[in-house]
Amino acid sequence: MNPVNLLSPSRHHLEVEVVFDLVCPWCFLGTRRLRRALTRRSDIHAHIRWRPFLLHPELGSGGASRQDHLARKFGGEERARRLHATMTELGRSEGIPFCFDRIKKIPSSIDAHRLVRFAEHMDQADAVVDALFTAHFCDGADIGHLPTLTSIGTRCGLEERVVHRFLLEGRETEAVHSENLRAHRLGINGVPCFVITGQQGGGVGHAVAGAQEPEVLERLMDVAIAESTEF
Repeated sequence: MNPVNLLSPSRHHLEVEVVFDLVCPWCFLGTRRLRRALTRRSDIHAHIRWRPFLLHPELGSGGASRQDHLARKFGGEERARRLHATMTELGRSEGIPFCFDRIKKIPSSIDAHRLVRFAEHMDQADAVVDALFTAHFCDGADIGHLPTLTSIGTRCGLEERVVHRFLLEGRETEAVHSENLRAHRLGINGVPCFVITGQQGGGVGHAVAGAQEPEVLERLMDVAIAESTEF
């Protein structure tokens, strides 16, 4: 027996599907909590798959003004302000400096999701997702604007010329819509939603919705690990 194996036990491999939208603050909070859960579990190697969900599929490429959006969704600024205050407080514990007042436009998220899909092929999706969330919710950037998306992708290590061409050509648009439809067919009507599956021999996926605390996500991981090792 190799003595190194005694000191370095094999890690559990999990697949984590994250169904999310990039204009959802709860998704930003939930993904940060997922990252914290995985950081605490050095025994787990997780392959994260980012699954698009469109909270506002009716929005065109120009998006909608924040004021109009708040009026439709919350009935006005006051109710939105209370929710944003709660989100800001929750965000602090995850290192998220929410700045909702900087957001002037609610963009369509289709192109941002396309950028994530492109980044997956370059093993940069995790970084791009966090950068997109930060740009929108902390900097007030318009993540429906192609030059803005190109800049974000470039800062995450993607080649500017290639990213720009990919976005201009509209590639992966149909795939984003298909993934959104798939989520609804699976009964997912709100995000974030996390589906965790063990990769060591199979097992079924276990889902939990909402921006769950790391402890809840860890328990779900343990269930997936236990089931996959039974095969």
